[in-house]
Amino acid sequence: MMVGGSEFGFLVAGERTESVPVLLLHATGETSESWMNFLSRWGRRGGLAYALDLRGHGRSVWSGPYGLETFAEDVLGFMDAVDLGVVDVVGHSIGGLVGCLVAARAPERVRKLVLEDVGIPYPREPVVMEKPTAPLDFDWDMVGRVRAQIDNPDSRWASWAAQVQADTLVVAGGPSSSVPQEHVGEMAGTIPGAQLVTIAGGHMVHETRPEHFSVEVIAHLTAEAQ
Repeated sequence: MMVGGSEFGFLVAGERTESVPVLLLHATGETSESWMNFLSRWGRRGGLAYALDLRGHGRSVWSGPYGLETFAEDVLGFMDAVDLGVVDVVGHSIGGLVGCLVAARAPERVRKLVLEDVGIPYPREPVVMEKPTAPLDFDWDMVGRVRAQIDNPDSRWASWAAQVQADTLVVAGGPSSSVPQEHVGEMAGTIPGAQLVTIAGGHMVHETRPEHFSVEVIAHLTAEAQ
């Protein structure tokens, strides 16, 4: 799929119905393939779901500029390209921060939002990472640029989260997660009306606890708006 003159890869499950489609956004270093279990579960319900390879990942373009704002622009461009007016967004880690930006900046296009183990970003000590010797399905240059943005985040993140109007569920990974859980709780407390649920599966909840994750997320996405 061409978006803004660049190629983007994605997976799709289910068929277009009257229900709002779901758009799945993965973490740094992951791809749309990480959502296969949820795609299968959602598709069996008869709904439509897309899992997008973010820029620098999988089958999408491996060239910058890289950054959360660019990723958010790519997501909106992808929605236009596949004719998705309004979606429910499920985002994991970096994908959740991207989803948060999309929901804050285009509130009319995101009905519901699920953030999987996503906290308000705070400055952290940078870690020097060595490039793996095995072939990668993501651009190593992208990793460094995105990590730098997370290590020294924009100070406006809390105000951006407060602008989200979507009906939001925040899924915390519990004490074994690498993400400070107090920051995840702060995310839930900052987004107006957000609900917080903890599924003790670490940072990769949708992979370590797929059934529990799917039950909670599908219940949120299919619940009537309050």
